[in-house]
Amino acid sequence: MERSGGGDPQETLRLLWRSSQARSGRGRPPKVSLDKIVAAAMELADRDGLETMTMDRVAAALDVGTMTLYTHVPGKTELVDLMLDAAWQELDLVSTSDNWRQQVELYAHRAVESHKRHPWLRMASTTRPPLGPGLFARENFLIAALSTTGLSPSDVGAATGAIVTFVESAAAVQAEHAHGERLSGQSDDDWWAARQVFWETIFDPERYSAIAQTWDQGGFDRSAAEAAAKAFDLGLRALLDGIAAMAQPN
Repeated sequence: MERSGGGDPQETLRLLWRSSQARSGRGRPPKVSLDKIVAAAMELADRDGLETMTMDRVAAALDVGTMTLYTHVPGKTELVDLMLDAAWQELDLVSTSDNWRQQVELYAHRAVESHKRHPWLRMASTTRPPLGPGLFARENFLIAALSTTGLSPSDVGAATGAIVTFVESAAAVQAEHAHGERLSGQSDDDWWAARQVFWETIFDPERYSAIAQTWDQGGFDRSAAEAAAKAFDLGLRALLDGIAAMAQPN
């Protein structure tokens, strides 16, 4: 598990907001740019996982020496922050709707797609997030949407946090199913089929009667990926219903 926000604060903020001074016209132009470094790192992490993304491998992908990267970014810690914020910027949260619920749903579904493109997102803890433009664009979008509900400013902040926590966690679960199947080469159906003996010889329907009854009534008649998607839709709907109920005048 990588943790964001662990690098030098001043340097990380400078990189996130691209606030370095412009280069002079002297000398040769750099072989790579910061944006190219971030893109290459994301591509490696997308394919092989965040834990295998190293400065050496990024340099090799860009056909430059590793020391060249260090002239742009201090190390992997800061690079992960840049990758995270770049992924958040990809959400491109511009809505044509003035309905707060539709705006939140737009964010939710784009977050799901982002996790599918970048399954490594689930491997980065953002409890101390990189304070970049991607993060602030997401937060501002959600706060602006929820501010139209009539909730108090305190509840708007809490609701924003609840939405982000649920959406990012549930989106990661959905991405995990697809990514796990790709890495293992084994489908969820094949994985469960290999464990059919559990249901035949170990599972006790009397001891776990609620599970057995729900099973008999078709409550589990879907694949693991389908179940995760349904859980996401149900959870999001319930969360937004709850926010809507809180916003109603007494």
